[in-house]
Amino acid sequence: MNQELDFMFVKFARVWVPDAEEVWKSAELTKNYNNGDSSLQLMLEDGTNIEHKLDPKTKNLPHLRNPDILVGENDLTALSYLHEPAVLHNLKVRFIDSKLIYTYCGIVLVAINPYESLPIYGSDIINAYSGQNMGDMDPHIFAVAEEAYKQMARDERNQSIIVSGESGAGKTVSAKYAMRYFATVSGSASETNVEEKVLASNPIMEAIGNAKTTRNDNSSRFGKYIEIGFDKRYRIIGANMRTYLLEKSRVVFQADEERNYHIFYQLCASAHLPELKALKLSSADDFLFTKQGRNPVIDGVDDAKELSNTRNAFTLLGINESYQMGLFQVLAAILHLGNVEVKDRDSDSSVIPPSNQHLMAFCDLVGVTYQDMSHWLCHKKLKTATETYIKTIPRLQATNARDALAKHIYAKLFNWIVEHVNKSLHATQKQHSFIGVLDIYGFETFEINSFEQFCINYANEKLQQQFNMHVFKLEQEEYMREQIPWTLIDFYDNQPCINLIESKMGILDLLDEECKMPKGSDDSWAQKLYNTHLKTCSLFEKPRMSNKAFIIQHFADKVEYQCDGFLAKNKDTVNEEQINVLKASKFDLLIELFQGEEKATSPSGAVPGGRTRLSIKPEKTRAAHSSKEHKKTVGCQFRNSLQLLMETLNATTPHYVRCIKPNDLKFPFTFDPKRAVQQLRACGVLETIRISAAGFPSRWTYQEFFSRYRVLMKQKDVLADRKMTCRNVLEKLVEDQDKYQFGKTKIFFRAGQVAYLEKLRADKLRVACIRIQKTIRCWLARKKYLRKKNAAITLQRFTRGYQARCLAKFMRRTQAATTIQKFQRMYMERKRYRQKQAAALAMQTILRAYMARQKYRRLLREHKALLIQKHVRGWLARQWYKRSLHAIVYLQCCTRRMGARRQLKKLKIEARSVEHFKKLNIGMENKIMQLQRKIDEQNKDSRVVSERLNSLESSHAVESERMRTELTRLRGAEEEAKNNANRVNTLLEELERLKKELHTTQKEKKTIEDWAQKYRDEMEKMVAELKEQNGLLKNEKNDLNRMLKEQSQQLTEKMTRALAEETQQLESDLNEERSRYQNLLTEHLRLEEKYDDLKEEITLSVNVPKPGHRRTDSTHSSNESECTYNSEFAESEESSRATEDVTRGMDTSLTLKLQKRVTELEQEKQSLRNELENKEDQFQRARARDDVEHKKARGAELEYESLKRQELESENKKLKHNLAEMRQSLLGNAGAGTGAPGSPAYKVLLDQLNSSCEELDVRKEEVLILRSQLVSQKEAMQHKDEKETMTDPVHHVEDVSKLKDSGEIKQAYIGLKDTNRLLESQLQSQRRSYDNEVEVLRGELQSVKEENNRQQQLLAQNLQLPPEARIEASLQHEITRLTNENLDLMEQLEKQDKTIRKLKKQLKVFSKKIGEMGAGQIEGQVSPGQMVDEPIHPVNIPRREKDFQGMLEYKKEDELKLVKNLILELKPRGVAVNLIPGLPAYILFMCLRHADYVNDDQKVRTLLTSTINSIKKILKKRGDDFETVSFWLSNTCRFLHCLKQYSGDDSFMKHNSPKQNEHCLSNFDLAEYRQVLSDLAIQIYQQLIKCMENILQPMIVSGMLEHETIQGVSGVKPTGLRKRTSSIADEGTYTLDSILRQLSAFHSIMCQHGTDPELIKQVVKQQFYIIGAVTLNNLLLRKDMCSWSKGMQIRYNVSQLEEWLRDKSLMVCGAKETLEPLIQAAQLLQVKKKTDEDAEAICSMCLALSTAQIVKVLNLYTPVNEFEERVSVTFIRTIQTRLRDRCETPQLLMDTKMIYPVTFPFNPSSLALETIQIPSSLNLSFLTRV
Repeated sequence: MNQELDFMFVKFARVWVPDAEEVWKSAELTKNYNNGDSSLQLMLEDGTNIEHKLDPKTKNLPHLRNPDILVGENDLTALSYLHEPAVLHNLKVRFIDSKLIYTYCGIVLVAINPYESLPIYGSDIINAYSGQNMGDMDPHIFAVAEEAYKQMARDERNQSIIVSGESGAGKTVSAKYAMRYFATVSGSASETNVEEKVLASNPIMEAIGNAKTTRNDNSSRFGKYIEIGFDKRYRIIGANMRTYLLEKSRVVFQADEERNYHIFYQLCASAHLPELKALKLSSADDFLFTKQGRNPVIDGVDDAKELSNTRNAFTLLGINESYQMGLFQVLAAILHLGNVEVKDRDSDSSVIPPSNQHLMAFCDLVGVTYQDMSHWLCHKKLKTATETYIKTIPRLQATNARDALAKHIYAKLFNWIVEHVNKSLHATQKQHSFIGVLDIYGFETFEINSFEQFCINYANEKLQQQFNMHVFKLEQEEYMREQIPWTLIDFYDNQPCINLIESKMGILDLLDEECKMPKGSDDSWAQKLYNTHLKTCSLFEKPRMSNKAFIIQHFADKVEYQCDGFLAKNKDTVNEEQINVLKASKFDLLIELFQGEEKATSPSGAVPGGRTRLSIKPEKTRAAHSSKEHKKTVGCQFRNSLQLLMETLNATTPHYVRCIKPNDLKFPFTFDPKRAVQQLRACGVLETIRISAAGFPSRWTYQEFFSRYRVLMKQKDVLADRKMTCRNVLEKLVEDQDKYQFGKTKIFFRAGQVAYLEKLRADKLRVACIRIQKTIRCWLARKKYLRKKNAAITLQRFTRGYQARCLAKFMRRTQAATTIQKFQRMYMERKRYRQKQAAALAMQTILRAYMARQKYRRLLREHKALLIQKHVRGWLARQWYKRSLHAIVYLQCCTRRMGARRQLKKLKIEARSVEHFKKLNIGMENKIMQLQRKIDEQNKDSRVVSERLNSLESSHAVESERMRTELTRLRGAEEEAKNNANRVNTLLEELERLKKELHTTQKEKKTIEDWAQKYRDEMEKMVAELKEQNGLLKNEKNDLNRMLKEQSQQLTEKMTRALAEETQQLESDLNEERSRYQNLLTEHLRLEEKYDDLKEEITLSVNVPKPGHRRTDSTHSSNESECTYNSEFAESEESSRATEDVTRGMDTSLTLKLQKRVTELEQEKQSLRNELENKEDQFQRARARDDVEHKKARGAELEYESLKRQELESENKKLKHNLAEMRQSLLGNAGAGTGAPGSPAYKVLLDQLNSSCEELDVRKEEVLILRSQLVSQKEAMQHKDEKETMTDPVHHVEDVSKLKDSGEIKQAYIGLKDTNRLLESQLQSQRRSYDNEVEVLRGELQSVKEENNRQQQLLAQNLQLPPEARIEASLQHEITRLTNENLDLMEQLEKQDKTIRKLKKQLKVFSKKIGEMGAGQIEGQVSPGQMVDEPIHPVNIPRREKDFQGMLEYKKEDELKLVKNLILELKPRGVAVNLIPGLPAYILFMCLRHADYVNDDQKVRTLLTSTINSIKKILKKRGDDFETVSFWLSNTCRFLHCLKQYSGDDSFMKHNSPKQNEHCLSNFDLAEYRQVLSDLAIQIYQQLIKCMENILQPMIVSGMLEHETIQGVSGVKPTGLRKRTSSIADEGTYTLDSILRQLSAFHSIMCQHGTDPELIKQVVKQQFYIIGAVTLNNLLLRKDMCSWSKGMQIRYNVSQLEEWLRDKSLMVCGAKETLEPLIQAAQLLQVKKKTDEDAEAICSMCLALSTAQIVKVLNLYTPVNEFEERVSVTFIRTIQTRLRDRCETPQLLMDTKMIYPVTFPFNPSSLALETIQIPSSLNLSFLTRV
């Protein structure tokens, strides 16, 4: 093939060259290869240059390497070059780099053991693979199991899964996972849980048939074929197991580092258990059969725990405790038997010492005598024709006989367990089909190969032949189906090797013949083999250095077998006397083990007839042939069972799983190329590749070829017919037409042609890229040039402009400078002149001022001297004047004194004479009168003069005082002058003294200044230090303040965070409880449906023999009728009897189990409901604890009460005033005309009446409760007034009788009086309540004051504490305060709840009593005449009984008709389009209101129960119809909202109108039924989600992943034999538009049905979660989807979904957030993935993805084109290291079955019930409006 592609061997081509260590190495040609060259110049990947010599004979070129784009493919057949190095490299890349352990190789699944637990086998992975095509998902064991299950159902043909591989490759685990898949996806056809039993058989078979080897810790030492049976509905009904070639020798011998079977170590590890004390076991190191391997412990395995699992599996399979203890007893006996020591008596005999403890223990356990067993262990019986001899045997033979007995017992025990497992798994009904899982040993070759390896390799030869034939057959069918020329493909046929083994005179035949010879030996048998086959068969060889071995050339490798032990193992002889001793045992189980000793038994232990249906009949095993069959050798038995297995496999469709062991050291994800190549050759994978390569391995559909290689075509080559287009292009591209063939739907290529086409495509793309690069670079260069040119022109323009501006600026600056200089110089000169002028003026001013001051001082001195002179001279003149005046006055006084004395003497003499006296008295009187008048005048003058004198004296006194003051001043000036003169002298002296002191002081000053400078420096230094310390202290203070602030902020944030976390935790707990509760409801619904199905099956089984009998359907589940709904409907007696008869025949255990399960579910449901309520209460309390608005609300309430009280007081005063006016108008005017119309009294009464009526209308709500009492009181007052009118005065009777409408006036008066009294009582009660509230507020104020004082004290104490203690104390105090407030609020809430409940009950009782009293009084007191006279009462004007009250009345016998017409036979489409949304819910509630109105609890109960059951029935019948489920979800929620809205609860009545409040239920509290309806709504919602999921599921993968929304972005790659769904949109393929149309349809249907907007948001959120989860899961399981272009497609699709959300105004419903993992996965596919910065960006970006998902996407990332790069292993490890600290679940896939907990927010309706009209189309004419 390589010679045909010699044109590909050019420089830089990559090839594979052989290597001793790595098997194959990659190299690159450094020189073109030319024909005739003897060597190739290569360069290895490490840079080493080598010369590769070509074989001179064959001239075979090395294998070409596939393009990187094909490396890592899911299917090896998709590789262009199919050869061993390509296969090995592809597996290595997938295993090491991508961590993918599964790979397809055509029809074979290659599974590499990772030696590490991987999260790829969970139920989510099973659900992801269920229903998928095998090629649509990444390779997996589940994909093979799904393909087998699907073909069984589709083709009606039995299937087989053949799992093979060497020990440690993972065969058992793969088979186990395949069976788990069948058990999960198919389920069980009955309640016996067959699928659990099938899985439970695994731990049992592993315990008794698996052991630790050097290659595997859990190696299966037997082969098994398990047939899993299915019924017609393809549900598991049973299973059957066949085993092959148990390795019995392991019971008595184990090599180093190996163990015996697990069950022995499990028993030894559990020897301490009380029930196992009797087995007398101890540690495994104490027994010969368990200590030979010297490694009794497996790391990570707890043998005691494994025994518990084994015992549980036994119990599940029906093997009871007594049988289990019997099995353990036999196993313990085998261990004790191995410790029996045989000693030599002589050379030919042996003996067992008496009282051997282990032999005694063995005999006790198996129930035989010690003497018999010890005797026959050392003796044997020889029979001749005439006599029987008992012969002793030597110690070696006795030991071998002991070991043979132990092996025989274990083999019997193994077969017995297999037989009972098959009995437990036996199908109870007819088997329709089966899937077989074959877990058999792979090809084995060791250093020493014996009989076991020979049988194993013989079985693998047979399986390989069957595999080759099947592969060849599939290839031939493919070619014939595509109608291409078929030529015989040469493939390896191993029939000669099989003939060498099993034909006549073959190896097995010669071995059996030698076993029959009396003295046959291994040596003689070897010589026979040499003589027979050495020269005749090329596959048989003899070793050079041995005569006791032979070599067989198997299909996988040459194997050398040692002949020693072949005959003994083939005979498998046991001493018959030992068997007889065991048969005589008293131990029942041991007797049962050896019962079939005389019958024909296969080594597999298969139960005859255990299989219910096989295409190939087993061998006839009759008792008549027992003697012959007993003599069959092991080889013969194995050949027969193998032949039966091959016939079974040939009758089924096989599926192949080849397990590969990557290394012998069991290191995780470590790949040893040598070991891998050996196993690939041995398991037939390379043979599959060779067969494929011999034909046309690469296959493309025409559409895929066209899409991939469209770039190689010209426009004219593209035709409408894709087939002709591809044909024309291929004829041009590939000249040799033998390299390809055109089929009907595919193009077939020879090996290497796809690589050639890929090279052409890459070259074309490279040329196109170069051209694009050239054009782009040219465009970029021209763009750069033009940009530079424009930039240069721009620079020139700006430069020239800048220069011009600079010149203009310079000129302006020059002119400005000149002007500035001119003005500056002028300014300077002016300034200089002004300075000089100012200086001259200043000097003149100073000089003139000085001269003026001198002149002033001189004038002042002169003036002062003059003043002094004037005052001195005046003083001297005054002194002289005073002395002269004094002297003159003294002289006058002396003169006058002397004259007076003389006159006195003269007068004295005259007075002494009388005559003189008389003379003197003559005229005296007249003179006296005159003198008197003169005296008066003189007095007047004297007064005037005295006044003048006084004024003069005062002025003189002032002047004298002034003069005295001036004199004093002058004297002081004189004294001062004297003193100044003295002071001048003193000052001069002082000046001299001061000069001396100044000199001294200057010296001291200098000294002091020096000291002061020094002190100042010291002070400045000290101040600087203090300032520095102060700054440090300030900084420290600021730091401390900042730290305190930060700590307080951190504490605040911590508390806030803790509160938020607590709130979030409570919310998550609440959602979790809701989810658990809703899941429990789902389980409850499932059990109800199963119960209903069982009832239907029972009824059908009864009705089958009676065609005329009809079954009456029950509308109740057992759970409802017993616990919840108390339904009153019952089935007919005939159906009941029939059901009872059948029930008696039922499986009572199943019925009891169901009933017990239902009861448990009910209890769990109730407990969950209580727990949910508790969680909700806790959540509400947590919310209430953070609510600080309680006091505000309380204050607003008190304010409202005070306002209401004031309003009532004003109304009371108003009513009193009106009443007084009415009394005055009635009583003040007793005239005859006062009551006539138009009179003042009449007008006053009429006005008062109108105003009263208006007041009554305004206060209608406040007096609504007392209306019935007012009516009765009015009637009573009427009769009282009639009686009083007979006794009143006549004029009053006349006045009243003359009033028109007097009855109305009286009634109004009475009503107003009653209303007044009522208001007064209410006022008094409110006043009392107000006083109480005032007292309460005072008490609260006092408590607040106390709390304030306490807080202040606490604050003062805290201020004394250090900061840390202060914060802690404040936190502790705050916590205590919040706790106390929380407790107080809880107590208040409880009190209010109790009060509300109490008031509700009282209100119901009072309203009922008032209604009865009012009705009775009206019937008993109102006469027909009175009704005629007084037809209308003012207060009772709105006669509500005559209006429609929003109720519907029906008869009890019409209830079934109501349910039938309104629920069972209602078509949602017509109702949704033509009628109002929720109409059935409104009708049902109106019927329920009437039942409540008439107080008929039976009617209420039956209506609700029948409604609920009918909804369940219609949903069960049409549960797959989205419209029906959506319709009844909407109506159930509306019915639930109506029950809440009209329940009378204040919390639900806030948005009601007054009319709606009148329609509230009055007699029954339906809170429990609200819970039932809520549960029903949850069930309907979950059914809606399932229905929606079933519709969306087929669209999601195709529309979101496979379909190319953006055409041309993704490229199609070769897919190999397993074809994938094409991304090209064919007719019928779902696209993104299909998903959007379906979402719009869902949304429009729900809107038409009137579904609550919040509920629609939850549904849309769930829809988007399903879309995102399914898309992401498929992305994680499909390597072909993890590419850059697919990431772009996904992001575009997500943007379209977001656009849909925006169009529907649903962006805030949380749906977009559910797509976040998918968005991040798409971004992860597109971001750069190389550097550490990229890793950091990925870690910060992918927050919604788990670490496992991120790593999985990176591992799966696959380039679609050669220009993309793979993600390096180093980068992935960097990501794992960075994400190591994430706390998350290791789950890989998202849970697509997860349903968000649904809530039903209360949504009251504004629709008035009395306005609802019932259409005639509903056929509800029997309903009566009330």
